[in-house]
Amino acid sequence: MAKAEVKLIANNKKAYHDYFILEKYEAGIVLHGTEVKSLRMGKCSIKESFIRVEDGEMYIYGMHISPYEKGNIFNKDPLRVRKLLLHKKEILKIFGKMKEQGITVVPLKVYFSGSLVKVEIGLAKGKKLYDKRADIAKKDQKREAQRDFKVRNL
Repeated sequence: MAKAEVKLIANNKKAYHDYFILEKYEAGIVLHGTEVKSLRMGKCSIKESFIRVEDGEMYIYGMHISPYEKGNIFNKDPLRVRKLLLHKKEILKIFGKMKEQGITVVPLKVYFSGSLVKVEIGLAKGKKLYDKRADIAKKDQKREAQRDFKVRNL
């Protein structure tokens, strides 16, 4: 069986800057027709979104999907709460880890896997300011090394 084509819709770079990502999971998402059409056009933002577990189900808050221009009365609220689709065991495992201090669940990216919309979520632990500074310094050092290597090879 051929592997499904993956097309990225939205990426949450801020999550990688603000958190250490411990584990990643792939979840489906409950959407309506006009929301899927809007996602096909790439109109999605997950920068300020977060995930909660309520009554044994996972929900994503703050995910902005722009209304579809030709959707008229069928458009839904762009910031409505959307349900994530995961197996019960996965939800219980994630909820158990969320009970630990400092662990949160954040969406990392939204993408099409074949014709299905998937959300990659990550268990994350918050970074301190000095961790963020160290990451920035490491990135600058790597960029400088790449630049030096490029100059030497010309």
